[in-house]
Amino acid sequence: MASIKRMKGIAVSRPFIYGNSAQPLHGKKAANPEHTHRWTLSVRGINNEDISYFIRKVTFKLHDTYDNPTRVIEKPPFEVTETGWGEFDLIIKIHFNPVSGEKPLTLYHHLKLHPYEEDELGSPGLKQKPVTSYSYDEVVFNEPIDTFYAILQENTTSNIPLKKTPHHQFSLQAEQEEIERLDKALKTTAQEIVKHRERCKRLEAELAVK
Repeated sequence: MASIKRMKGIAVSRPFIYGNSAQPLHGKKAANPEHTHRWTLSVRGINNEDISYFIRKVTFKLHDTYDNPTRVIEKPPFEVTETGWGEFDLIIKIHFNPVSGEKPLTLYHHLKLHPYEEDELGSPGLKQKPVTSYSYDEVVFNEPIDTFYAILQENTTSNIPLKKTPHHQFSLQAEQEEIERLDKALKTTAQEIVKHRERCKRLEAELAVK
């Protein structure tokens, strides 16, 4: 059995993006007549560069209402295209080249179908626009096995600075939208708690009278 030699003190990073794009069907036929959008979930390299030399396969876990909700894509493009009407959380598991000896990386993505920004004029056409929601990430291989290190050295990927990555804009937008949704949810929850306390006080007062 060949010995495993790790490259001590060396770390190699490889950037990639993951997320989804979505397009309203506009009356186009879908397998389910209730579906309103066609969407594609993907893991890909910056500027669509080849990432198959370090990624062996990608597993996408969709909502259980889909047929065969666990989709395993073993060659690029690492993507799944479906139709649907609702947004939900997905699990993405990236399996690396077996030579790497690395464990799979699990990521989470909230499928986005609708734009959340408000149109100043209240235009109803805003909801009919295509949506893109991608996040930038980097996988860091710390002290990689020598054979895998050689593969990484033979295949370079453009490590574009975050601020120059077009898809990072989508990431920032999605992050801001998520913050706003969470803030709204917290405010709604606080209001419900106040209402619940007031109802409890009224019930206590009524019971005290009886």
